Order: sequence, then structure tokens, then C-alpha cells
Amino acid sequence: MGRKLRIAFIAGGIVCLVGANEMAAQTTTVTASAKFATAILAGGCFWCVEADFDKLPGVVETESGYTGGRTDNPTYEQVSRGGTGHAEAVRITYDPAKVTYEKILDYFWRHIDPTVKDRQFCDSGNQYRAAIFYQGDAQKRAAEDSRAQLERSGRFQKIYTEIVPAGVFYPAEEYHQDYYRKNPIRYKYYRASCRRDARVKEVWAERH
Repeated sequence: MGRKLRIAFIAGGIVCLVGANEMAAQTTTVTASAKFATAILAGGCFWCVEADFDKLPGVVETESGYTGGRTDNPTYEQVSRGGTGHAEAVRITYDPAKVTYEKILDYFWRHIDPTVKDRQFCDSGNQYRAAIFYQGDAQKRAAEDSRAQLERSGRFQKIYTEIVPAGVFYPAEEYHQDYYRKNPIRYKYYRASCRRDARVKEVWAERH
């Protein structure tokens, strides 16, 4: 989210250079945003997924939210209780010239535990499932290919991560956005007590 502010500032600077020509300014803004693409991924707590992807070069913006369910405009309280069908997810805006969707998928796999169903780390329930919400046939093929490669590797007996079409993405409440930056002490305590990094290390340890 911090990157979003920097991009907005740069875009604003471009508009100022254009001057009074409003149409030219609008065209410049559209051209600047058109070069970006989005990925929607769920990997348990969206605070952690957002924090992980903000470290990946080529990612422009991350946004926590809810998707994959049947409740319109869900709240955090509704989703966390279960029953909405939604998963905590993150919408990732990235620059395809700097990072590919395939690279994003590889990074995603290596920051989750694909061996469990309806949970991630210390959070359990369908709302914390791991999932790839693809947008279009190209993303669907890439997601299925990435899962197939993992299956062929023999690393895991079974992979539970879903690959499903993207539906409506509902941004989470503002206090959830960039939570790891706004509340660094609470975030670090949660992540450590949930053993997220420790479990990822165990799951993805090199096997000889």
C-alpha cells in the first residue's frame, strides 16, 4: 500500500506536466495504469500474504480483501465467523515487465502450506483456505501448470490449494490494509506465535 502512494504521486506529477489539457491528463493516467496486471491469491491471514508480496520486486500494490463467497459486501466479523464462503485474500497489482504471473505463483506456493485443507498455519476454517483465483484462461493455465509441476515433483502426497475463477473482490476494512506496517509489534507477535515462517521452512525444506 505504501507503493500505491508513491505511484499516485508520480502519476500526479505526470498530470501536472501535461498542464491544463484535461483530456491529455486522462489519457496519460489510463496509459500508466494499463501496463499493470492483477493476481488474486488466498494464503491464510491476509496481513501475512500482503506483507510477503510487498517484498517481491515488480509488485506495485497489495490490497487485503474477501472473495470466493456468496455474501455481498462482507465484513471482517462475518468472514472470520465462517459461513460466508469467502476467503481472506489479497489482490496483487504488478508490473508484467518486471515480474511474471508464473513467478508470482511460484512465490505464492513457497509462502504457504499447500498440504492442508481449510486452514493455514494457526488459522482454521474455510475462510483461511489457500486458493488461486484466476482471471482469464491464461492465468488458469498458468495456475494449473504450476500445481501440476508440484504434483509431479513428488514433494507432497496431496495438494489442497484450490484453483477457481475469480469473482467479486471486496476490499477489507481500512484498518486491515498494511496492517504489518500500522501495527508492527502486534503483527510480528501474531506471525511468530502462528509459526507461519517456521512451518513454511519445514514444508519447503530441501529434501535429499
